[in-house]
Amino acid sequence: MKGADTYQGRGLIADPIHHYILYTRPDGVPGEPTEQDLIDTPWVQRLRRIPQLQSARWVFPAAEHSRFQHALGAMHLAGRFAQQLYPSLKAIFPDAPSPALIEELLRMAGLLHDVGHGPFGHFFDDNFLEDYGLTHELVGQRIIREELGEVIRGLRRSPSGLFADGERIDPDWICYIMGKSYTRLEEAHPRWLAFLKPILSGIYTADNMDYVLRDSYMCGVAVGPIDIERVIYYSFFTEEGLTLDRGGTQALIMFLNARFYMYTNVYYHRTTRGIDLHLKEIFRDTMRIAFPYDPRNDLHPYLHLTEWTLLEEVGRWHDAEDPERRALGQEWRQILDRKLKWRMSHEVVLDKSQLQRGMDFMKTEEVEAAVRDLLPRHLRSFPFKIDMALQDPRPLNPLSMGDRQIYVYNPASDSVSKELLAELFKYLPGKVAQCRIFATSHEHDAELARALERALSEDRPAIVTNV
Repeated sequence: MKGADTYQGRGLIADPIHHYILYTRPDGVPGEPTEQDLIDTPWVQRLRRIPQLQSARWVFPAAEHSRFQHALGAMHLAGRFAQQLYPSLKAIFPDAPSPALIEELLRMAGLLHDVGHGPFGHFFDDNFLEDYGLTHELVGQRIIREELGEVIRGLRRSPSGLFADGERIDPDWICYIMGKSYTRLEEAHPRWLAFLKPILSGIYTADNMDYVLRDSYMCGVAVGPIDIERVIYYSFFTEEGLTLDRGGTQALIMFLNARFYMYTNVYYHRTTRGIDLHLKEIFRDTMRIAFPYDPRNDLHPYLHLTEWTLLEEVGRWHDAEDPERRALGQEWRQILDRKLKWRMSHEVVLDKSQLQRGMDFMKTEEVEAAVRDLLPRHLRSFPFKIDMALQDPRPLNPLSMGDRQIYVYNPASDSVSKELLAELFKYLPGKVAQCRIFATSHEHDAELARALERALSEDRPAIVTNV
């Protein structure tokens, strides 16, 4: 039937954020790998069992979405970036491959950027993977190379069309694009590849644009208008790299402010951080028993490590015969039943202008020691914890971001400058630290609050800093 081939090899995924996500499926060319084949691998399907929001889902009841949903959303937005950016990429690099390959390369980087995540997301990085010198990106790069490479190398089309004859995606290209600053461009990599890295690792990315939209929607949190289509529309490449026309700068500011709001009010919510304090006390001992494997070695056990499997395991420990498991199981039972161990007594919000009050240059241990010293003598043994949640909506140095650098184009002067980026960020909040003190009861909130305020006050020059 005429026109029927329009739908061959493509399908739609309904999505509450992007409405529909287009993907390739295996009814086009027999035997040819497609996006569906990659999506249906155990490694990508595993992301269904890793929630997007670690502890925050115990605070926002509707936030039960997974890393899998986010991966599909990031894939979609990465493809949108590719479609917008390709003409300017080709103008700079005449040897750049076909638009279909660039689109598919970025879509696969979006789909797979979180494939190495473990249970409890970034908390898992900080409280397990770090002990092995790993991050979820490094684990993900290994999965891409060793487990998914064959399917990736077999891809021959994007939702928009076929690659040029002889073209294929190198899995190492995906590893570079989705890697953080420690993932360097290799000599064998094509020069145009470096221009694509900010799409997954920059200030505004297919990753953070999707999670801000998705997390706010699923949490039921109103963050204000976010016009990501405008940001994408005004993005292009110049000889310098990824560039944003001034026509898109206000939309970028809107997005960064929304992202900042999500950090301060969702990701760093007081109850979320309190649960994380409890988790931190038991997580390493839990993982030593539940996952007695070195993730630097065999990947197979990692495939079956998800939040579902971990919580099912520890949920049986509360009445175990082994005393260590039983003790850990009782702690886990408190968390699973949402019986909060640590409750916020007081909070002090510090911004960049309050350097002398102890922003990010003060270590948590230093603040805790100062608070304990300032408490009345009879309360100095009272259990409390200090939590310093840091959020910075802008880069530390917008003029020196390495391969994540973006530029701003001023049509009035027909010029491109990274200095304009620094000027733009003046309209954003500076660094913010939410310094909180938690205790096991509210019995001594007033005394703890006074001690914390004094510990962070300007009149305590004795507190050591690293400025």
